[in-house]
Amino acid sequence: MDLQIYIDGDFYPEADAKISVFDHGFLYGDGIFEGIRFYNSRVFKLDEHLDRLWDSAKALLLTIPITREEMEAATLETIRKNGLRDGYIRLIVSRGKGNLGLSPDRCPKASVVIIAATIQLYPPEAYERGMTVITCGTRRVSAGALSPAVKSLNYLNNIMAKIEANLAQADEGLMLNEQGYVAECTGDNLFIVKRGQLYTPPIYSGSLRGITWEAVLAIAAELGIPAHVQELTRYDLYTADEFFLTGTAAEVIAAVKLDNRIIGDGTPGKLTQQIIARFRELTQSTGTAIYT
Repeated sequence: MDLQIYIDGDFYPEADAKISVFDHGFLYGDGIFEGIRFYNSRVFKLDEHLDRLWDSAKALLLTIPITREEMEAATLETIRKNGLRDGYIRLIVSRGKGNLGLSPDRCPKASVVIIAATIQLYPPEAYERGMTVITCGTRRVSAGALSPAVKSLNYLNNIMAKIEANLAQADEGLMLNEQGYVAECTGDNLFIVKRGQLYTPPIYSGSLRGITWEAVLAIAAELGIPAHVQELTRYDLYTADEFFLTGTAAEVIAAVKLDNRIIGDGTPGKLTQQIIARFRELTQSTGTAIYT
């Protein structure tokens, strides 16, 4: 059956789900979004995603036109309308319809779109063998230009890096910041393991404050694994014992090669697999119930 898409309070079949060509999200990338996963009829970390959505909106002086409670109810209803129990939500708030000018004050009301569907960011075999990664020439946008904490609709910076990775026939692309420190991959946060301890770049280095990133730090604390948030260089990644990526769509996935350097023994590491196993347990057993 056709997907049912939520747009500003109503549901439309996929073929009829449309926005105005004058919407500033379309014209200028002026808006924010969240990607949210649900498993086993539960939405994983829904509160945390909504917290981040409202923080992004505040940073951009974007007024979300419905309450947080209404947003949660609309998100759950969108899943129910599509009869899904496992899948992915794309929640979008754009500046809304305006004119061809850049100024957001010509957009009287923001627009909300919610899509519930399925997603597969990487092929299943990548989770078994691990990812190959290259360093991209495209640098991460400076935090002084746009805070990486804002999950905006404009992903052109990441897309240009992804094109580089695709042309190199790599699974993913590593992005550095202006100072040459590690920021993130094109759509994921990253961790390395060295001598039984976790290391991950700080948010100010140019990475999103990932919900899965925070979940992995919590898992590390639960499992008694020391974790450090600090600046990293490519040298640190090249010489790591293990290397893995985290993201809502990606979940947790090992990387086994960076710039033709084999990471560890070239297979997903034991600590990475331990974290993946615990993460999967949490996604199957926790979250906001969809069907009550």
